Amino acid sequence: MITITILYPNKTGGRFDEDYYINTHMPISIKKFGEALKGVNISLGINAGLPGSQPPFVAICQLVFESQETFEKAFIPIQEELMADMPNYTDIDIIFQISNAKIIMCKES
Repeated sequence: MITITILYPNKTGGRFDEDYYINTHMPISIKKFGEALKGVNISLGINAGLPGSQPPFVAICQLVFESQETFEKAFIPIQEELMADMPNYTDIDIIFQISNAKIIMCKES
């Protein structure tokens, strides 16, 4: 398994529309990735550990795929559409990382 991590750094004057991202962009992305996508985690920054501090990232998205090849096969045909939607929710330059996933666990409460 691999994770695709997309980091949105918190920058002064940066724009990030959480509502659009959660309710429009991500549902479109999830649908477009289809069966290739095995899991999703979206985290919205609260602080940097101390109350009142600014989080280093306004949002972090992690997408889980079986392999890098599976991701590429799913992403390449839709990348232009997904990238073209980014100005609708942010003007922040993303940080993108592909990682080997060693532990993936989800517990329902």
